[in-house]
Amino acid sequence: MEEYKQKFIDFLLDKEALKIGEFTLKSGRISPYFVNTGMFDDGESIGKLGYFYAAKIADKFGEEFDIVFGPAYKGIPLSVTTTIALNRDFGINKGYSFNRKEPKGHGEATKQKNWIVGHKIEDGSRILMIDDVFTTGGTKYESIDLLNSVADNLHYVGLIIAVDREEVGEDGKSAIKQFEEKTGIPVDSIVSISEIINYLWDAKKITASDKQRLEEYLKKYGVR
Repeated sequence: MEEYKQKFIDFLLDKEALKIGEFTLKSGRISPYFVNTGMFDDGESIGKLGYFYAAKIADKFGEEFDIVFGPAYKGIPLSVTTTIALNRDFGINKGYSFNRKEPKGHGEATKQKNWIVGHKIEDGSRILMIDDVFTTGGTKYESIDLLNSVADNLHYVGLIIAVDREEVGEDGKSAIKQFEEKTGIPVDSIVSISEIINYLWDAKKITASDKQRLEEYLKKYGVR
């Protein structure tokens, strides 16, 4: 496992953004772990989070993209901190953009100025989307529709999230796989829950009982 992934898992634990226990999810499932990226709420932690997104992006894409786009709301600080880290730590200077939830009601009246903040989306731009998690993909689909309405011939190189839970929905299908099939946009994560389990076990940071509960949960709800 890459060093940045190991450090990211330790970072999740240190900030209590990853907890092992018993948690009821919105879906009603009882999960043996919980990931809460809302714990990254100060300058130090959001700066470090940006580094880990940047490390993943530099590793996977190099400089083969033009703009980091973060869907509102959680994607807004992610797009900013990630592009700062890309430039500072990897020498990759790219634009960032995010959308407004409501159109701007003054100033320039172009659709792009009304809805998009940050770097201008040009025709043919290579867009790299980032977000914290992937549940149904609703905000991602909406963002794609919006971006396609303000520029032509956009190329979506990928979508990066923090942690892939590797789960299927109530219909037995993976929302991520459905998104990839519908949009053609590959989805990747800084780490997956499988990688987290393996690292925590090898580093002796979880008990055998914890490992068993995590693996049983994935066996029941995981992507096959």
